Amino acid sequence: MNASRPASRKPPAELPPALPGFEHVNRYWDDIHQQFAAKILPGEYYVTCGREVVVTVLGSCVSACIRDVVNGVGGMNHFMLPVSQGGGGSWDAAGLGSSTRYGNYAMERLINDILKHGGRRENLEVKVFGGGKILANMTDIGDKNIGFVRAYIDAEGLRLTASDLGDIYPRKVYYLPATGKVFMKKLRALHNNTIMERETAYMEAMVQKPVEGDITLF
Repeated sequence: MNASRPASRKPPAELPPALPGFEHVNRYWDDIHQQFAAKILPGEYYVTCGREVVVTVLGSCVSACIRDVVNGVGGMNHFMLPVSQGGGGSWDAAGLGSSTRYGNYAMERLINDILKHGGRRENLEVKVFGGGKILANMTDIGDKNIGFVRAYIDAEGLRLTASDLGDIYPRKVYYLPATGKVFMKKLRALHNNTIMERETAYMEAMVQKPVEGDITLF
């Protein structure tokens, strides 16, 4: 006998307000998780204090899922290092090169907003995903993203509790900051080039509009 699927319930009448600064992120009702969800694209991140799902699809990019395990505030980013124009490429706490600065920016923006909304650094846990080799003309960019995020977590003394990195498959990741649960699916068959097109466009945008300014970590 087949197990019956849980009955779908209708979403609340209105989408709850996003935290200030995240109003631009695409949010919708997710029938599978029966919660509101926020979908982030390359270069974006999202933080929530509520019972929301944060979802993204990763190719060569990496996402860090970070939350305060005590009060549940947390979020996810989605980033890629730009193609290096020269040597180097390792993350250095004393000074960031033009390439690794993008990953540093993505990590610190996410952590800063979690702390801004009540999180405490000593309570943070980190889970990381992505870095697949899906761009034929950029076969090592996934490895560079993986190397960066591992070095960053180690250098900053953050607590890594789960990871799924590398391989050749894109991933769809659902993250629930309130509970810390992650649902991940490797996309073994792609029916279109949407992921590759998004990541290629993201890389081109980084060349046109480099990261500016400095980030101060709380």
